[in-house]
Amino acid sequence: MLEPSAKQLQIFLDIASEAVLSAGAILQDYWGNVQAIEEKGRSGDLVTEADKKAEAVLIHVLQTHFSEHGILAEESGKLGDTQSPYLWAIDPLDGTTNFAHAYPLSTVSVGLLIEKVPVVGVVYDPFRNELFRAAKGLGATCNRRPIQVSQTSELSKSLLVTGFAYDRRETTDNNYAEFCYLTHLTQGVRRSGSAALDLVNVACGRLDGYWERGIKPWDMAAGIVLVEEAGGKVSAYDGSSFILESGRILATNGKLHNSLSEALQKTPSLASWDKEIS
Repeated sequence: MLEPSAKQLQIFLDIASEAVLSAGAILQDYWGNVQAIEEKGRSGDLVTEADKKAEAVLIHVLQTHFSEHGILAEESGKLGDTQSPYLWAIDPLDGTTNFAHAYPLSTVSVGLLIEKVPVVGVVYDPFRNELFRAAKGLGATCNRRPIQVSQTSELSKSLLVTGFAYDRRETTDNNYAEFCYLTHLTQGVRRSGSAALDLVNVACGRLDGYWERGIKPWDMAAGIVLVEEAGGKVSAYDGSSFILESGRILATNGKLHNSLSEALQKTPSLASWDKEIS
């Protein structure tokens, strides 16, 4: 694998920060004044003019500085050199449904993968003015201050977060059973509607663990780096190596990773929930 120097990673981190802050300013301008809202072929999968304009800014900044890199954008798809080992996974507005309803839980997310491995992550929450930054080996910060995951080690004392995919109405593989089961086993399970926000909240210790299915690389790439650099762990549901293309992620503070993984694997079906949980 290519091993960029700390200096190179810092450059990537700084440019990504410039990009997300510029895109975040656009989201702030559109806040509460979204005129055009469309569905992208599936009920509830929305896109607004804010998504499109913020993405254009992200692409412009990244291509200006890294014209030889590839880009994977939520709205525009693959751009640039698709054979490059450097790929920027960008989400201009993670939490579009929230944004369209003027519910202030949305982020801008930019992650850099080198040979398919996330190494740089920047997430900006324009509503709380929180800028989360991380690069492999350089640690993780929120507004330039170091962050770390929580120390919660018991599932019964944990606060978790999850989400539901857009195809949840069309498939039984929809996370409902896990949500019910883990709500029963923990102090609570939240749902923000933004995968990037969920991951940064695990990274800074506000939440102890996160799992979800049916999400895309641009939803996760940046947040993965933040969780790992803050001392957490990211894997597949069963604890095996994480595969970005799988659309399934388990991210925790590390201390309760095994217990959460085991709970996900033994979750009873909804039909048997009353009988199997006492």
